[in-house]
Amino acid sequence: DTESLRDRLVPLALGVWDHIKNGGDHGADNWSLEWMGFLPGKRESRRYVGDHILTQNDVASGGAFDDIVAYGGWSMDDHHPAGILYPGDPTIFHPAPQPYGIPYRCLYSRNVENLLCAGRNISATHAALSSTRVMGTCAILGQAAGTAAALAVRDGLTPRQVGKGRIRELQDALMEDDCWLPGRARAVAELSRRAALSADAGDPSPLLSGIDRSLDGHGNGWTGRWAQLLWERDETPSSIRLVFDSDLARTDKNMPCRWPVGGYYITPPAPLARDFDVDMLRDGRWETLHAVRDNYQRLVRLPAGGVCRGVRVRLIRDWAGRPDVRMFALEAR
Repeated sequence: DTESLRDRLVPLALGVWDHIKNGGDHGADNWSLEWMGFLPGKRESRRYVGDHILTQNDVASGGAFDDIVAYGGWSMDDHHPAGILYPGDPTIFHPAPQPYGIPYRCLYSRNVENLLCAGRNISATHAALSSTRVMGTCAILGQAAGTAAALAVRDGLTPRQVGKGRIRELQDALMEDDCWLPGRARAVAELSRRAALSADAGDPSPLLSGIDRSLDGHGNGWTGRWAQLLWERDETPSSIRLVFDSDLARTDKNMPCRWPVGGYYITPPAPLARDFDVDMLRDGRWETLHAVRDNYQRLVRLPAGGVCRGVRVRLIRDWAGRPDVRMFALEAR
C-alpha cells in the first residue's frame, strides 16, 4: 500500500505546513518549505521469528538475559491504528526501564539456519518493537549481528551455534569494541591487571574497572594530566586501549535535523580528549610513541611495538581547552 499511503500523506503534510506558515502566529511567515520526503516511513513491517520473541514483559522487567548483546532505552509507544484520523491522543506510552537488555536469540532465525537479522526485523512482538525500533537501538543490534556473523564465518558456525557455545566470546568482542552491555563489565587485559597503576592526581583505579562510562550515579572515570602503567620487568605490549569521555549524558545531542534560526554548529563533545601523547618507558627513559592531535574518537586503539617497562598517557587538553582531561580506560594489551 506504499503508493496509496504516499498519496494520502503528502496532502496531509502540505496541509500541516500551510497551517504553520499561514494559519496562525507560528513565527514562520518568512520560512519556505525546502524539502519533503515522499517515501512513507513504516516503523513496523514483517519480522523474523527467532529462538526468543522479545515481549512487552521482557522490556518492562529490564531484560536481564544471559545472552544480552544490545540494549534499548526508549519507552514503548503504541500508536493508534487510525493514525492521523484518530481524534484522541495519538500515542499510549508504556514505560520501559532505561536501559533494558536485548538477547542474541532475537537476532537469528529459528528455522533459516544461516540467517541473522538486526533492526526493525528482529524477533519481537508489536509492543516490544515499539521500543526497539528506534535508530540508536537498531544500530547496536546491527553491531551485535555483524560481530556474530564474523565469529560464525571465522569458525564455520551457524548463528545458533554462536549463541549456544560462543556467547561469552561474542559479548567480550562487543565490549572490547566499546559496545556497552548493561549489567556486565568488560574483561580487563591480564597484562594491565598486573601493572602498577599511578597518576598525577586522584584515584586512577577506575581506569582498570572494565566499566567505560558513568552509570547509576557512579563516575567510573578519572580526571588528570597523566596516568601510567609500570611493570616489575620488561614486557612486550602489542597495543594500547584508551577510552575518553564523550559526554554521553548530555541532553543537547548533535542532531542536524534541528536547525534553529541562529544556526547549528557541530563540534566534538567538550570533555573529549583532543590532544595527548602516549609514551613507553625503555632503558629508564620515557619515549614518545604516539603524539595524537585533534582526536575526535571516544575509543582509541594504538599499536605498541617493542619491549618496555611502562606505558604512559600525557593529556594536553580536551575540546574545551582544559588541561585536566577525563578518561575511563587505560590498558596495555
